[in-house]
Amino acid sequence: MIARIKGEVWGALPGRIVVGAGGVGYQVLVPVSTYDRLNPLEGEAIDLKTYQHVRENSLTLYGFANDEERDVFLLLIDRVSGIGPAIAMAVLSGLEVKMFKQAVVNGDAAGLSAVKGIGKKTAERIILELKDKVGVVQTWEETGDRTDAARDAEMALIALGFKQADARKSVDRALKANPGAESAEIIRLGLRGI
Repeated sequence: MIARIKGEVWGALPGRIVVGAGGVGYQVLVPVSTYDRLNPLEGEAIDLKTYQHVRENSLTLYGFANDEERDVFLLLIDRVSGIGPAIAMAVLSGLEVKMFKQAVVNGDAAGLSAVKGIGKKTAERIILELKDKVGVVQTWEETGDRTDAARDAEMALIALGFKQADARKSVDRALKANPGAESAEIIRLGLRGI
């Protein structure tokens, strides 16, 4: 799996960039947001986060300016039935990542269906299947009295299959029972249901 490609721009058009790396030119499909952000010019250095999509009759490389864009792309194709790479790219081209996340968290089907290729039913399915997943990012962005150990424990519980709301409640109960606990202890207490 090709996860990142760093090289020189050999050619660029909106929606795709040819990246020369190790004497090989890789065609990388990119959302418009990535293309606009990077403004790739021939001969310049470029560094893309990538996802390699393999089908029986093709190998396609998708590129993104940052991990956040790639994560949303992967959430869409992995978690939402009926969404493939083409529609995921359309979503990223039509909405900024922050706007997409807000639309999902707020249940804004009309905002999502404004993206070309996304109908009302597909927008509702995206919201239903991603609402709990997209909100996870807020755990890292939150400020206030949440400690690093609490945030780490919450993310670990989510990775273990907890819904975000349940993970937060478990962490809060664990911290109430053992204030000042480190993340490993919070996780253990959370798994025990304390």
